[in-house]
Amino acid sequence: MDLSLAQMAEAFARRDRTFDGRFVVGVTSTRIYCRPSCPARRPKPDNCRFFNTAAEAEGEGFRPCKRCRPCEVARDAAAVEQALLLLRAQARPVPLAELAEACGYSPTHLQRVFTRATGLSPAAFGRALRQEAARASLSGEGKVTEAIYAAGFEGASTFYAAMEGTLGMTPSAWARGGAGVTITWAVAATSLGPILVAASAKGVCRISFNEGEDELRARFPRAELVKGGADFAALLQQVVAAIEEPGTAPDIPLDVAGTAFQQRVWEQLRAIPPGETRSYGQIAAALGQPGASRAVGSANGANPVAVLVPCHRVVQASGALGGYAYGEAIKRELLRRERKG
Repeated sequence: MDLSLAQMAEAFARRDRTFDGRFVVGVTSTRIYCRPSCPARRPKPDNCRFFNTAAEAEGEGFRPCKRCRPCEVARDAAAVEQALLLLRAQARPVPLAELAEACGYSPTHLQRVFTRATGLSPAAFGRALRQEAARASLSGEGKVTEAIYAAGFEGASTFYAAMEGTLGMTPSAWARGGAGVTITWAVAATSLGPILVAASAKGVCRISFNEGEDELRARFPRAELVKGGADFAALLQQVVAAIEEPGTAPDIPLDVAGTAFQQRVWEQLRAIPPGETRSYGQIAAALGQPGASRAVGSANGANPVAVLVPCHRVVQASGALGGYAYGEAIKRELLRRERKG
């Protein structure tokens, strides 16, 4: 879909990386054209000309910026896609130098464009893929040791180190569906309705509006549920504060499990500044997978921690609010408070 001049000017003003490759900006005072996310100082609006392609800009006598290299967007995207294919095809850590050689890039440049496109470094992305494979293996009937090697880990020590803070429980407990894990929970009153807060020893694992013990037990059928007391009050107050006065609460540790793709989407959600919104398409583009809007929507809907992982900041491409698990009224009010604050 063609962009309007207003859309291009707005994307350029905010250095929106999700628009890279969709248009370029020519600066008449320097005769240089840039990609929307170029980090250089912004020129005066009267000196800007917008082109749908780099070829159009060069046809008008503009030359590519040496800082943001707008003519290399397509090449960078192809290199990232090739690196992703290689990482997914290997059940082992792939050295950055090996990836870079296969893509025809220097290791430093591949690291930069890959991280910019996916939100993760090649090494972190590879670890996430192996973690996802481990979760799938541990959910079956096989032994933990077999799952460790099947997922591409060299041994138990590297497996436990990589999974630290991501499984939310020991691998053997994960294999038993969470048996033996203690989850403390409570329901607190807020101006938007009752909020359920549940946490393991590592962090918050569930936040939801208008739910209680029955819904929590359905989500964690094999865990030991303990009603929170005075020692749980401080965490409960922090979560309530995040709802009542967005931006005032400290960072709250989370203990959420998801696929590698879901985790990447949730990280993108947490990167959206309070008061701002993104569309599913923009998040998919930021992940380097512009065709994955529906998958982003599914990951957004699977978010187990309302507010702290702000899925309410995702709207339709038209700007309409779109759906929300806890109702449009709560979504609208959360956004209003963030914009006001």
